[in-house]
Amino acid sequence: MAVNKEKVDQRTIVAFFAHPDDEVFGTGATLAHYAANNVRVVLVCATRGEAGEITDDTLATPETLAQVREAELRCSAATLGISEVILLDYRDSGMVGTPENEDPRAFINVPAEEVVTQLTAILEGERPQVVITFDPNGGYGHPDHIAIHTHTVTAVENLDSPPHLFFTAIPRSFFDEMRQRLQAMGQDTSELDRFQELGEVGWLDEQIQATLDVADGIEAKWAAFHCHRTQFSDDNFFFRLPEADVKQMLSREHYILARPQPASGLKLEDLFANLEIR
Repeated sequence: MAVNKEKVDQRTIVAFFAHPDDEVFGTGATLAHYAANNVRVVLVCATRGEAGEITDDTLATPETLAQVREAELRCSAATLGISEVILLDYRDSGMVGTPENEDPRAFINVPAEEVVTQLTAILEGERPQVVITFDPNGGYGHPDHIAIHTHTVTAVENLDSPPHLFFTAIPRSFFDEMRQRLQAMGQDTSELDRFQELGEVGWLDEQIQATLDVADGIEAKWAAFHCHRTQFSDDNFFFRLPEADVKQMLSREHYILARPQPASGLKLEDLFANLEIR
């Protein structure tokens, strides 16, 4: 089969996530930064997030949430400059231990081979140099996050010439700083406690290979947060701190280099560092 040379020469990132809004927190400024610098950014989302909470019942109902969240996702993607959104059309599996886990349509119940075949086809079509997905714990243990991580890793390994694979990594120091700032203002930090109760959250700074200064993408990231109105209310801990402080904290994004195996002590400031266009 003939290879599309234009696509081969195009710098491309494909990001694989589970739900609308996953693209914003750990990677939003990164995606915006690269999109603004002539990189094709493709977002693959496994579900429409129909098991998510609804912050304001005037925005959606359980029956309309999938449709509303898809619209929120497309708003966010346009704001970040993402070139294409690919929805896999699976059902949100819900949090650990919820009834949604048992739905046969749920993403976590889909045969791995089916999902991996789709992801592999996307990668073969896009030929990215860089792939991004969740870390092995899915950030905080969400079953769908872990599933998309697992399937993405397998799909990358299926390729004859695998791209560099990065996992999103939130440093523990970020959560510590957020907690300290909130407590100094007399704010409730129970939402951060909830994440910690779900399992070990965050990475040590020395475990992180890539820390990107993506301040040039922070305004797009901030606007993309506000696209996801059903998920982020004004009471969200991101919106309780002064806006300038939150933007400063969110303007650096962090990644684990999963493939190829990084050399000891490797530190990157660019996801395309040491990469040749194939």
